[in-house]
Amino acid sequence: MKQHRNQAARGGSAVWAVVITSVAGFITALDNLIVTTALPSIRKDLGGGLEDLEWTVSAYTLTFAVLLMFGASLGDRFGRRRLFAIGLAIFTAASAAAALAPGMGELIAARAAQGVGAAIVTPLTLTLLAAAVPAERRGVAFGIWGAASGIAVATGPLIGGTLTEHLSWQWIFWVNVPIGLALIPLALLRLDESHGPHPSLDLVGTALASGGLFGIVYALVRGNADGWTSTPVLAGFIAGAALLVGFVLYELRAKHPMLPMRLFRHRSFSAINAASLLMFLGMFGSIFLLSQYLQTVGGYSPMQAGVRMLPWTAMPMIAGPLAGALSDRIGGAPVVTVGMALNAVGLGLWALAVEPQVSYTALLPALIVCGIGMGMFFAPSANLVMSTVRPQEQGIASGANNAIREVGGAIGVASLAAVFSAQGGYGSTSQFVDGLRPALWVGAGAVALAAALALLMPRQHKADESAADLAGEIPTAV
Repeated sequence: MKQHRNQAARGGSAVWAVVITSVAGFITALDNLIVTTALPSIRKDLGGGLEDLEWTVSAYTLTFAVLLMFGASLGDRFGRRRLFAIGLAIFTAASAAAALAPGMGELIAARAAQGVGAAIVTPLTLTLLAAAVPAERRGVAFGIWGAASGIAVATGPLIGGTLTEHLSWQWIFWVNVPIGLALIPLALLRLDESHGPHPSLDLVGTALASGGLFGIVYALVRGNADGWTSTPVLAGFIAGAALLVGFVLYELRAKHPMLPMRLFRHRSFSAINAASLLMFLGMFGSIFLLSQYLQTVGGYSPMQAGVRMLPWTAMPMIAGPLAGALSDRIGGAPVVTVGMALNAVGLGLWALAVEPQVSYTALLPALIVCGIGMGMFFAPSANLVMSTVRPQEQGIASGANNAIREVGGAIGVASLAAVFSAQGGYGSTSQFVDGLRPALWVGAGAVALAAALALLMPRQHKADESAADLAGEIPTAV
């Protein structure tokens, strides 16, 4: 009888863990894209130029990316449940600050703080979930968690557009507050505390990566405004590159590195991460501009723009499972390669279709092709990353890949916006299209290069053998 009660208690704890971590994953993933359809309204209300809109998006993705693995380390050292609750508190408070922001500077600062909270919460959702759910049921639990994050990405533009149109843009941030306030006590009461095996914090690595990435993104954002040969822009590029080189050199020597460089000795791991960075560079930067195009040039309301983005953002929910099944049969590398090639084609179709006056039906093929391509990329690419490392290093590998994707997104917004502002602007619909078209071609080129890099990955059976060989060379301690 007592054993039965203990099993029931563990079952109840597992259910609570699935609910809490899935909802937390939903709201942090939602804030990647929920802001995109609100950008024209934010610009109209708070003023500011293109670079301010860039930072509204990139301040979140950049801090999220840089601190993602550091957030996991904090949980390992100070307690995962405790840091999960702290991360939620930071994210919730920052969401309220963003909603109350009186100007663009305050909004950008609040978005950066949101990214800090999300960087703590997101990696801990999986470790807390794995600790609470029995091994035989983790597949279902992870599936629910992944579906919640996928739905957040798919519906982000629609939710953002609906809230902006029927309430105000501030509500894209207010919506996080009651959810966060409900999750914090639930996490403290219903989740078990746990710690990781390596409590050391890589403070130097985190500082070098943060400074380097900030310098690069700052230079890209300010290039057109200040001049590409101006002192601040050149200093940003030079200092950023130097700090990133320093980060790599330091990580090679660190006892407990934030990003173990030995993982990149595996050809598939290096190729899929480089391809992921370029994929997100092209896609995230394009979504940043295209969501504004639908409203500024197409004349759609925020909600109408979100609905019209669904063939792109929601298609992975359909194509993803099919791509996963296909990758089990023929290997992940060819599926990922085709997916990224389709994305490049889709962006090219966008570039050919955009005009000051164009019907939605003319844009629909590009939306569908991009959506199918994204669906063919996500699930197989995750499997490819996991197949290149030992089981005990999968958390590090997953965190590295997620961080690299977010970095790609931040650089994509900055670089494609730089092309847009150099060739066009917000002065008229024709001027907007003049800037958008070359930016889309740059995005298509980046994704096409990602597809070419994916060709460097060996076939699945060879990748598995290489991973096994590499595992034999890696010491047990991580």
